[in-house]
Amino acid sequence: MNTLTAIKRSKADKLKTVRSNGMVPAVVYGARVENTLISVPSILFTKVLKVAGESSTIVLEIAGDKETDKPTKIDVLIHDLQVDPIKGFPVHVDFLAVDMNKAIEVAIPIEFVGLAKAEKDGLGTLVKALHEIEIEALPKDLPHSVTVDVTGIATLEDQIHAKDIVLPKGVTLITDGDEVVALVSEAKEEVEQAPVDLASIEVEKKGKKEEVPEA
Repeated sequence: MNTLTAIKRSKADKLKTVRSNGMVPAVVYGARVENTLISVPSILFTKVLKVAGESSTIVLEIAGDKETDKPTKIDVLIHDLQVDPIKGFPVHVDFLAVDMNKAIEVAIPIEFVGLAKAEKDGLGTLVKALHEIEIEALPKDLPHSVTVDVTGIATLEDQIHAKDIVLPKGVTLITDGDEVVALVSEAKEEVEQAPVDLASIEVEKKGKKEEVPEA
């Protein structure tokens, strides 16, 4: 289980100061949890994000108000993540507290593997029509992602649909099963254009300049 430590913060804390101290401002809310302002270590959060993504549960351990207090443990998902558009590091996180005994719906990414035979044979180019699917499962059963092997796409008529994706036990597909996930689109031949005769254009321009209107 992925674990992430956190400390409480107040509205008076300046976000710039929080970030300069190596922390990411965050908020946690959801099942049986009051909205709570927190901050999490930036380095640790980045490591957990790579493993859990936004579809696997994380145990958030919020430190107590006193050093002797035991940390409050909450099962959460990364519900919303804001990153710096230039440097790419996280600047704010929303954590959604979940009930581990209740199924929830989430979107999980699709990871494509293999080389489509139709593309390998030069029939066309692989088109990834979907990049994520909606599923339902208990929080403990939520996969980080699903894998789609495109090797079997051998003709332009072959398609992989959402219902073809093999899901782990306990996971139900919410996305329409007939949704196309991947196919190979026919390669279009480039139309060759006749080369432009620059010399004739130049001669024509000169001729027009030298025309003298009749008196």
